[in-house]
Amino acid sequence: MGRLSFAIMALALMAACQSTGGLSAEDKARNAPFAADGSEKGVDGLLVGHRLMEAGESELALRAYLRAAGEQGMTPDVLSALGSANLRLGRLGQAETLLRQAVKADPTSVPALNNLGVVLMERDKLGEARAVFQQAFAQDSGSSDSIRENLRLAIARTNAAVYDGEAQSHDFSLVRRDEGQYVLLSQL
Repeated sequence: MGRLSFAIMALALMAACQSTGGLSAEDKARNAPFAADGSEKGVDGLLVGHRLMEAGESELALRAYLRAAGEQGMTPDVLSALGSANLRLGRLGQAETLLRQAVKADPTSVPALNNLGVVLMERDKLGEARAVFQQAFAQDSGSSDSIRENLRLAIARTNAAVYDGEAQSHDFSLVRRDEGQYVLLSQL
């Protein structure tokens, strides 16, 4: 009886190996490292990079974006993606350079404009950041809450910097002249 049970178990395993379960052909094609037509073109590096950025894997996303740059060239989308990954990694100088190139190549790219504004805010270039956010807001027709909020913050920080800057560079005091006239004089 031992040989019979072994033979039945072996046949059951072989049948299981030949079952049609698992991923569908569509799922296999979507997850395959190569294109379904047999060419060696893999999954779009931008798509992979975007998914990695969402997952918080900025360094891996940067690698995927670099692969996309090798496949597609330095398109505005690739430049913007590279700049965004560098921004997330804290490489502000590289991010600013790449995002400026992306905006130069496509001045209507809302993500590139927004991310350039974020870099400029981080680098305390408040006036320029405000102008870039205004441009992004105009290109987006005001439909994005995050861009609207970025613009609002840029305006607030710009105004605060102007008021704080004046208060620090000048001490103002009221001085009375003649009868009831007050003149604001700067004490340097």
